[in-house]
Amino acid sequence: MIHVLVSGAAGRMGREVVRALTAADNIDVVAAVDPGHEGRAIEDGAGGAVTCSADLATALAASSPDVMVDFTHPDAVEDNLRLALDAGVHCVVGTTGLSEDALRALAVSASDGVCLFVAPNFAIGAVLMMRFAAEAARFMPHVEIIELHHDRKADAPSGTALLTASRVAAARDRVPGTPGRETELAAGARGALVDDVSIHSIRLPGLVAHQEVVFGGQGQTLTIRHDSIDRTSFMPGVVLAVREVVSRSGLIIGLENLMEP
Repeated sequence: MIHVLVSGAAGRMGREVVRALTAADNIDVVAAVDPGHEGRAIEDGAGGAVTCSADLATALAASSPDVMVDFTHPDAVEDNLRLALDAGVHCVVGTTGLSEDALRALAVSASDGVCLFVAPNFAIGAVLMMRFAAEAARFMPHVEIIELHHDRKADAPSGTALLTASRVAAARDRVPGTPGRETELAAGARGALVDDVSIHSIRLPGLVAHQEVVFGGQGQTLTIRHDSIDRTSFMPGVVLAVREVVSRSGLIIGLENLMEP
């Protein structure tokens, strides 16, 4: 049995995580933490509920989890991870906004044998989208990314877009120009330039998580698109990560690293 603490349990993703982990075999949600919702009962989807605590350190000590799943906020996640890793608790992190340098520093300071796993996107289809985009970039180096998320997302560009840009940059053998930047009539009209890839971020109510990677070539275009139309799309990846981290150590970034045989 894998014992799990869910940090950010009262949020939209946190509530889905509680339900998904409760439904999974050999996983037990032993604690829920959300500072703004102390005492709130989070339904587990199986007719029961878990009560939120406000203080993570207290909850870690009281519940002795094997794994902490964190879907909180960029301002809170670093302190959360430091507490859990210092306590010898494996971490599965869906909160984006921390730099890779910060993640590496956290992993280095963690207790021996503890795994810090971070995924910018837990949807299996999003992992495949990034894989296909990297393959396409080898042959069609002209590419831009459009990412679309709900209006409450705290960071832009998204972690998925940043990782996609990194994968594209590593795959293509030349960097074509990004025309139009020198003649922008409004600053930012051509998007943010990340690893020499233009990224455009859209934030609107009604969206969940969506991304297009648009390639252009002589007389043709190729668009690779992934849509998460419901937050349950992320749950198989979260469950997979919880099962895998208990037998791993160190820093692992990206769900694809857990999907390979």
